[in-house]
Amino acid sequence: MADLVTELRAALPDGAVLTDPDLLRGHQRDEADLVPSGMPAVVVRPRTTAEVVAVVRAAAAAGAPVVPQGARTGLAGAANAVDGAVVLSTVAMNKILEVDPVNRFAVVQPGVVNATLAAAAGEAGLRYPPDPGSWESSTIGGNVATNAGGMCCVKYGVTAEYVLGLEVVLASGEVLRTGRRTAKGVAGYDLTRLFVGSEGTLGVITEVVVGLRPAADPSLTLIALFPTTAAAGDAVAAISSGGFSPSLLELLDQTHLVAIEALRPMGLRTDAKALLLASVDTGSRAAADLAAIEEVCAAAGALEVFAATDEVEAAELLRARRLAHPAMEKFAAETYPEGSGGIIVDDIAVPRTALAAMLDGIEKIAKEYALPIGVVGHAGDGNLHPNIVVDRLDPDSVARGRGAFDEIMRLGLGMGGTCTGEHGVGLLKKEWLAEEIGPVGMSVHRAIKNALDPAGLLNPGKVV
Repeated sequence: MADLVTELRAALPDGAVLTDPDLLRGHQRDEADLVPSGMPAVVVRPRTTAEVVAVVRAAAAAGAPVVPQGARTGLAGAANAVDGAVVLSTVAMNKILEVDPVNRFAVVQPGVVNATLAAAAGEAGLRYPPDPGSWESSTIGGNVATNAGGMCCVKYGVTAEYVLGLEVVLASGEVLRTGRRTAKGVAGYDLTRLFVGSEGTLGVITEVVVGLRPAADPSLTLIALFPTTAAAGDAVAAISSGGFSPSLLELLDQTHLVAIEALRPMGLRTDAKALLLASVDTGSRAAADLAAIEEVCAAAGALEVFAATDEVEAAELLRARRLAHPAMEKFAAETYPEGSGGIIVDDIAVPRTALAAMLDGIEKIAKEYALPIGVVGHAGDGNLHPNIVVDRLDPDSVARGRGAFDEIMRLGLGMGGTCTGEHGVGLLKKEWLAEEIGPVGMSVHRAIKNALDPAGLLNPGKVV
């Protein structure tokens, strides 16, 4: 390993090779709680594709695993290090290389932060729609590697729908370019989609060509409060079947309402069992569409419906939704003594028609396992994030948490859902991926992995 570090220092600029133990510990894991991680041997921060090639080739020659990392905001352990790994951090690869307003694409390095790209697109009169909850810190490379979602997916779709092409360093050190910069293109296998969502197990993404869209019309926003989470689920189904096209349709349960209000008081009504946050950006029809959605919520039994009076008020409501995860982290820390609370974050997606039944089922599982489980999610997609709060210092609490996690997985798959709507598989969902896609699906996954990474050195232990 000493020889490998020497070789890496010779290949990379000063300061790009890190061996300080404190820095190594800081790169052990992402935001997933209660998921194993190892101690890397070295962290490297290349700035160019050529430097990534040098790192991959040096690691391969030494037989050292390579774990790609971005901002480490993931919630499935996909960026967790293994013992003795070379952690390849892309945070220094943070350049926007091109913005083409005519052909509506941008070319970026993987370390570009989502919000930075969105701002650059806005300056060109365009929009990059994908907006994961961590958009102010998560990077495009990580978004692509996990096929990240977000709050606007109900109308605008997930990251994969905006990735036109990639530059990828393969396990061999070869550089692969996939995709196109044209509006249309169907030449050959869709290798771009193969790497989107592969979580660093097939190659290291070094450049991304993303499609841009025209700027959206201003949004109008409302919140609706419900006496039960199932009633909120019924409202979501009615909005979908009514032919509406909300740009955002989010759900917060009572646990999250209480946690958010405790973190940042803003007058949220914490006696309600669920809150729906809906936005529309349909131009001249927006006011009429929002009024119709308000009527749907009232018919589904809403206790109260409140429409934002201006963009500032709407932005505040959206900010409350983005505080869901940090609010639950604070809630977990305060639920158990000595700040020992942890969260097992789930990420299921079910058909919209099953949303109300899924919400009811999660409530029953929480009672069965005697644990707080808060639910937040992209309700318009049927994508829910049950947050299971456990006491890290109590083995029984952790065991019950894992049992509740499995029960939620089993229930969601039984309803025709998927084990992950946007967070990815990582370490957290490996066994449930196998359950979902079956032995033939796993065999194909492993065949692809073996073809592109025969030594198994790229992000080992993840996905497959």
